[in-house]
Amino acid sequence: MNRGNARLNTYAVDQLHLAPEDRVVEVGFGGGTVLPRLLEGALFVCGVDRSKGVVDAAAHRFADAVNAGRAEFRVGTVESLPLPDATFDKALSVHTVYFWQSLKAGSAEFGRVLKPGGRVVLGLLPKVHMDRMNMPADIFTAREPDEVIAAL
Repeated sequence: MNRGNARLNTYAVDQLHLAPEDRVVEVGFGGGTVLPRLLEGALFVCGVDRSKGVVDAAAHRFADAVNAGRAEFRVGTVESLPLPDATFDKALSVHTVYFWQSLKAGSAEFGRVLKPGGRVVLGLLPKVHMDRMNMPADIFTAREPDEVIAAL
């Protein structure tokens, strides 16, 4: 998956327009392939993922950044981010909107944790492409970009 998603991940990070003073949150970071680039371009990076194993692995892999106060990793969901209000300049999430229980709640949480004027980048493939994958409907909802934009 990491190799297959590399192009969209790269594009999504480019759209963040990282600055050295940025505080960035990535929701649903999974294998952590984007984290090195975020740490390289930003002052502070927080990763939130629903998997404790993924969070623990990232904390271990990026222990130097964690110990330096430049990174932290937390277990959580997009609908209830375990983060304080107005803390981040930028937010990123790629290939996660299909698993959100509520576009409205996830979008509201991004709005809550971002500082005024903050930037959010969501990477996804359109419903027509995702429908071909025959994913289980009880955990996966293909989304149209316009639907996601409207929720934001």
